[in-house]
Amino acid sequence: MADPAAKDDKTPRTARGERTRRALLSAAAAEFGEKGFHDGSISGITRRAGCALGSFYTYFDTKDDIFRALVADMSGQVRDYVSPRVAQARDGIDAERIGLLSFLEFAREHKEIYRIIDEAEFVDQAAYRAHYENTATRMAARLTKAAAKGDVRADVEEVHAWAIMGMNVFLGLRYGVWDASRPADEIAAIANALVERGIGTRG
Repeated sequence: MADPAAKDDKTPRTARGERTRRALLSAAAAEFGEKGFHDGSISGITRRAGCALGSFYTYFDTKDDIFRALVADMSGQVRDYVSPRVAQARDGIDAERIGLLSFLEFAREHKEIYRIIDEAEFVDQAAYRAHYENTATRMAARLTKAAAKGDVRADVEEVHAWAIMGMNVFLGLRYGVWDASRPADEIAAIANALVERGIGTRG
């Protein structure tokens, strides 16, 4: 049985170590985004990162290990990109518009996220579920807060969060990854009109 403390030994203890780990994660995003999990390799990751093979094993045990870390990292990147922008929204409905707009912007800059998250369903289902469940939990909390302010209907719940998230995921695929030529703010405005008619309190 693996020692649970072993994972802690992989945590960077210096700023230089954190930079190396970050370089490996960025390289893994490029490697897996281009080749997929099964064709991607540790040697390909270290080559892209410009570091020695030994550096990989300082921070990760296996290819599965870095893939799992990458899924969590990319999920965190989306959160960290979207959340500060949503915080500037005028109200609860505007928050959903900004949330989608920010996600479209992120997806256009990080198209590899779709391939990586989709493959996680088969490589590490726990990480795959965690990505969507954590996102839906944040959205549900945001909607609950908006309901308390009277910005959206009082009966909003988890189902509404998953419905909005599902719409955002496929809009990100269509207008973020497949074709980014249409203005992101236009897409967000059209989708937000649906949200407002569905759970808004005005009109």
